[in-house]
Amino acid sequence: MTGNLIVMNEGLVETMRAHARSPLELNSFVYVILAHEYLHALGYLDERAVREVTAFVTRSALGPDHVATKMAEGNLWQMFPFLAYSPGGDGRRLKVVTRFDLATTERYIR
Repeated sequence: MTGNLIVMNEGLVETMRAHARSPLELNSFVYVILAHEYLHALGYLDERAVREVTAFVTRSALGPDHVATKMAEGNLWQMFPFLAYSPGGDGRRLKVVTRFDLATTERYIR
């Protein structure tokens, strides 16, 4: 937790890419996942609180009718049941996003 490192399950993203009905749906999914993980990187540890903040930020930034807002406010596993069958969990299909946001975090993240 806390730092400029985000780990994203590439298997999950690839599964969504294979099933997404549009580029907007895929991009919205990736946005919600990255926003959620970014909040964890900032030090928010409580999963429920992170989901609420992700939904709030997404609604504020993109509006209540955006696909990403619906994802952030909903349950991704219920919305996209096929995600349960995506590969992952063994660490082989993770995308590590490093050194993001260095300009604004350099004073407290090294």
